[in-house]
Amino acid sequence: MVRLLSVNVGLPRDVTWQGKIVNTAIWKTPVDGPRMVRRLNVDGDGQGDLAGHGGERRAVFVYQIDSYRYWQEQLRRDDFVYGQFGENFTVDGLPDAEVCIGDRYRIGGALFEATQPRVTCYRLGIRMDEPEMAALVVKHGRP
Repeated sequence: MVRLLSVNVGLPRDVTWQGKIVNTAIWKTPVDGPRMVRRLNVDGDGQGDLAGHGGERRAVFVYQIDSYRYWQEQLRRDDFVYGQFGENFTVDGLPDAEVCIGDRYRIGGALFEATQPRVTCYRLGIRMDEPEMAALVVKHGRP
C-alpha cells in the first residue's frame, strides 16, 4: 500500500555555500491540508534552478521514507524532517526498484506519472550539510 506522508513546498532563496551565493529551493517544509498541483509545480513551491528542476516533466519530486531510514542509519543522524531531501511528496510504499517510467498513481484528485528518474543535485549537500551527499546517493543507489 502506498501512503502520502507529507506534502512539502519551499521557495527559492539565496544561501552561502563554500564561499559562493547559491539560489536554491531545496528547503521544503510540510504544509497542512491539500495543495493544488499544476503543470509546473505544487502551489507554494518553486525551484531555484529551472534548467535542472521543475517543469512539466519534473513538476513533483517524490522521495520515500525507507530512504530516510537508510540515510539516518548511514549518516548516524536523527534530525531529518519531511522535505529533508527537497522532495514535494514524502511517501511510504514506492520503492525505487518497483517504480517504472510510465507508472501512474492517483493522489487525491490528481493523476501523476513517473516521467523520468530522479537526478541528484549538489544542492542536496547544502541542505544536508554534507558536501559529498550528491555523490553518496548515487554511490548507494538511492537517488
